[in-house]
Amino acid sequence: MLKAGRNYTLKVSRISEFGLYLQDEEGQEVLLPNRYTSLSDQVGDEKEVFIYHDSEDRLVATTETPTIRVGEVAYLKVVDKTVHGAFLDWGLHGKDLFLPNRNQQGGIFAGHSYVVYAYEDSITGRCVASNKLKSFIDNEVISVKVRDEVDILVASESPIGFRVVINNRHWGMIYRNQLFRPVQIGDRMKGYVRRITEDNRIDISLQQQGYRQVQDSAVTLRDLLQANGGFLPLNDNSDPQEVARMTQMSKKVFKRSVGMLLKSGEVEMTEEGIKLIR
Repeated sequence: MLKAGRNYTLKVSRISEFGLYLQDEEGQEVLLPNRYTSLSDQVGDEKEVFIYHDSEDRLVATTETPTIRVGEVAYLKVVDKTVHGAFLDWGLHGKDLFLPNRNQQGGIFAGHSYVVYAYEDSITGRCVASNKLKSFIDNEVISVKVRDEVDILVASESPIGFRVVINNRHWGMIYRNQLFRPVQIGDRMKGYVRRITEDNRIDISLQQQGYRQVQDSAVTLRDLLQANGGFLPLNDNSDPQEVARMTQMSKKVFKRSVGMLLKSGEVEMTEEGIKLIR
């Protein structure tokens, strides 16, 4: 059964003047409008599409890729606001994502962006948004483990760091003393699980831990050297903040990375800084 807010791989069942009719394995059809078709399309072809409701409450397909799907979080901009709710830009031509008044927390203003969760409304079947994230994101049953690479979205900022959504499912925290590059609300990136506490709090790092971290950082440092003419004005005596600013690494990781490059004979260290020699 086709549902809104999801991606499907469907076969072309017939061609009409309005576009292609696509069919799932159960025989349900949905229209892919002419805007997204070509003259080379034929019956039997497979199409990767996203399904949503049009303005007349009909399921329709698109080959466009939305910023968010059912079960996901994203940082979306409010493009319009009415007495019934707000409308968010989710990357689809001529169709915005509805954020009903009942799903709003705090002030919602046109032109501003908010972290929202997309879900299927149980009554209408439509894909709608909510910025009441606690209704969908929790740490009751943890699905990740220490050292896992995870997808994170920065959701809010506090004096101690940034709260993030992990894999669209859990809450996590990046502490300020673990940050060595700029971060802001709405950023989506890879992270690594540093620690899971007994009360299911999850600490996240933007760098891998251990030997793998040093390996990756050594590659990053070598790339930085190449991009800067083979030289960086950093050495063992450099200020940690300057190291973080120039390399987005902690002083500790920087020194270990330099050590690995020195051992492989790729760099040399001078009083002026680190120099790439091969």
